[in-house]
Amino acid sequence: AGHFSMKLLWPLALVSIPLAFVGGYLKLPNHVLHLLLGLVLWGSAWRFLVRPKEETVFCNPKRSSLFATGGVLGLLAGLTGTGGGIFLTPWMLWRRWAPTKTVAAVSVTFILLNSISGLAGYGLSAQSFPQVGWNLVAVAIVGGWIGSRWGSRHYSPRWIQRLLAVVLLIAGGKLIFIP
Repeated sequence: AGHFSMKLLWPLALVSIPLAFVGGYLKLPNHVLHLLLGLVLWGSAWRFLVRPKEETVFCNPKRSSLFATGGVLGLLAGLTGTGGGIFLTPWMLWRRWAPTKTVAAVSVTFILLNSISGLAGYGLSAQSFPQVGWNLVAVAIVGGWIGSRWGSRHYSPRWIQRLLAVVLLIAGGKLIFIP
């Protein structure tokens, strides 16, 4: 519905895609990383539950900031087995890089690209891909498409931020409690 911004996505994706591949390839003990990231996600969720609001003034991020953000979040996406959107979306909203609906549109594409790259790295590292994995990939794609359509056309930014808080709580809990 016209909310997508290639200007925001391309610098993020250019660096995040190769680093998501590296993160997916690496085999690291993740328990401490998962605990810390889960707590960060819970803190992010709290902020969106307590003060959900749509900013009205936005700043154009420097390209170097987008490259750095893409690199860090791409690596985290690969290491944690996520698409990185659970980190990118709150970061972009806090930094006021774009309105909520634009952030959501950019994040959906970011997640898809990093997920494909991370899965490729994971597969090349000779780790076995779970049998149910392809079903989850299909569900994630369909869910992302439905969510982006409904979010861009039917829901207010405040409602989207509250929904984001719920997603962050679930993702944080998964990182903390599910090995």
